[in-house]
Amino acid sequence: MLKIGIIGSGAIGATLAQRLSGAGHEVAIANSRTPDTIAPEVLSTGARAVYAAEVTTDADVVIVSVNTGNIPDISDLVRTAPRDTVIIDTSNYYPLRDGQIPELDAGQVESLWVADHYGRPVVKAWNMITAQSLNLYASAPGTDGRIAIAVAGDDADAKATVMTLVDQSGFDALDSSALANSWRQQPGTPAYCTDHTRAELPAVLDRADAQRSARRRDLFIEVATERGQAEGSVSADYLVRLGRTIY
Repeated sequence: MLKIGIIGSGAIGATLAQRLSGAGHEVAIANSRTPDTIAPEVLSTGARAVYAAEVTTDADVVIVSVNTGNIPDISDLVRTAPRDTVIIDTSNYYPLRDGQIPELDAGQVESLWVADHYGRPVVKAWNMITAQSLNLYASAPGTDGRIAIAVAGDDADAKATVMTLVDQSGFDALDSSALANSWRQQPGTPAYCTDHTRAELPAVLDRADAQRSARRRDLFIEVATERGQAEGSVSADYLVRLGRTIY
């Protein structure tokens, strides 16, 4: 059993709180408000809602699931975690949502920028799957067609811990090598939100094109946003089809 703190109670953080507490871990989750603002269903499998100042206390793992634009605001909180805590970054950069970040616009790998802000090593995981697919398509190990999630980082032990958690959240884990290579699972790449299996994913990651990813990222979010505004919501299947078409 691990002691896990989750910063952010949006769709990704909320789902991970349910899955990982259901897997037997001690999970605390916090947002930028107060514990009573976290929905009861998020706590239905045993997670606890806490104040942000408490969420990293004695944590073995801290999962940060906030918008990229908010990373500087929570950096001090992340640094309060014990030095041996595994820090997981689930964020993705969307300028239309986050505002322009010059370093990322110039090509810095997103999770390297995040690690610089935290002053800590990070592992990149759960960023390349939509919240809808994360919620709907978890399955048991060995299930035919089980979706895979890439895990990038520089510390082998930290990555092994994260890969176990990915499996417990309902998905196969693939070691996608060093954090510097995590750009291959960022928005605008063929692996992003396209729900491939572990057997398929290495070739998909290899097809990433850094020169085209920003334009494809912006097209993806523009089309998905227009669809959501027109229909009130966007399904997991639509987003996967959209991603595979664009990439």
